[in-house]
Amino acid sequence: MKNAAAALQVIHALAEAIRGLGSVPAGHLYAQVMNRLSEESFENCIKTLVGAGLVRRDDSHLLTWVGPEVK
Repeated sequence: MKNAAAALQVIHALAEAIRGLGSVPAGHLYAQVMNRLSEESFENCIKTLVGAGLVRRDDSHLLTWVGPEVK
């Protein structure tokens, strides 16, 4: 259960970063977290956000927030 909570925190942090930026190249975002997160874990988190319909990833790996805006 501890790992699940930690995973949700990481996914939430990445979602907030993408939402706050509007869009960001995946490589640029990964460069900011690579000392704390493996590439595989990062990709799994992004796949989760894309699958949830919160983030769109285009062919050039640009991540764009498409989820609801929070005020």
